[in-house]
Amino acid sequence: MSISDPAGQPAAPDRVQTLRHADGMVRTVTVRDEEFPYPDGKLIVSRADPEGRITQANAAFVTMSGYTLDELMGQPHYILRHPDMPAAAFADMWQTLQRGDKWHGYVKNLRKDGSYYWVYATVIPNVRAGEVVGYTSVRRKPSRTRITECIESYARMRAEENPS
Repeated sequence: MSISDPAGQPAAPDRVQTLRHADGMVRTVTVRDEEFPYPDGKLIVSRADPEGRITQANAAFVTMSGYTLDELMGQPHYILRHPDMPAAAFADMWQTLQRGDKWHGYVKNLRKDGSYYWVYATVIPNVRAGEVVGYTSVRRKPSRTRITECIESYARMRAEENPS
C-alpha cells in the first residue's frame, strides 16, 4: 500500500539515520515523513530526573510518543529526538535550565514508529532546597505558522552544524 501526502503525492520512503547524543549515546532510528496529528485540547506532561531520564508521563505523552509507559520510564528524554532538530536547540534548552530559568520552544519529536509530531514545549527546573531535582515539561499544540518558520530556521541551523 502506498501512502500519499495531502496533495496526493507519494510519501518519501522511510530513512534510517544514526543519531549521536551529547552523552555519547549513538543510536539508529527509522524516520518516516508522516506527521502524527496533535489532538486539540490535550497537554503532554512529563517529568525527568536531573540527567533527563523520564520519571513520569501522562497518558497524552504515552499516546503521542507511540511507546508504552514501561518503555518510556527511565529512558533519556532524547528517545524522542527527531534528527531534524538542531543540536543548538537542545543546547539552548539545557543552558537555560541550568541557569534555573524556564525554557520555551518548538520541538519536532520522533515517535516510536518513525513518524513525528510537533509541540510547543515549556520546561521548568524542579528545585528543592536550592537544588535541581528534575524537570517538568508541558507541551501543547503549536501553531502551523510557527511550525513552518521552525522548519526553515532549523534546516539552516542543521546546515551550519553539519557543513558539507
